[in-house]
Amino acid sequence: MLGLTVRWSLGEAADGVDAELAAYVADTSYARFTGMTGLQFKTWRTAPGEWFEGSYVFASDEARAEFQATFTEGAADSPVSRIVGSAPVLVEPCDIVAIAEGWEGFTATPRA
Repeated sequence: MLGLTVRWSLGEAADGVDAELAAYVADTSYARFTGMTGLQFKTWRTAPGEWFEGSYVFASDEARAEFQATFTEGAADSPVSRIVGSAPVLVEPCDIVAIAEGWEGFTATPRA
């Protein structure tokens, strides 16, 4: 499986950025990626005050390469970069070795 990690540092971000990022994901970003062609799934992760990250799994090399190229081209002006006040510190393709669904199942939701 084909992954991509995009991470922003929150070390220099303004107070309240964590809540603003969560609202952006719930109100805008979640809908953008739900049902996206070529994407198997996306998660949004954060260590409040430290970093914010999008983790993607794509269905094909082509889908990942296309998304990565388009994203990288405009990364500094992306909505998250505007919220955080800086461009991503990491845009890294990776291989996903395995995915296991636990007994409790998987629930797709814009708010955790």
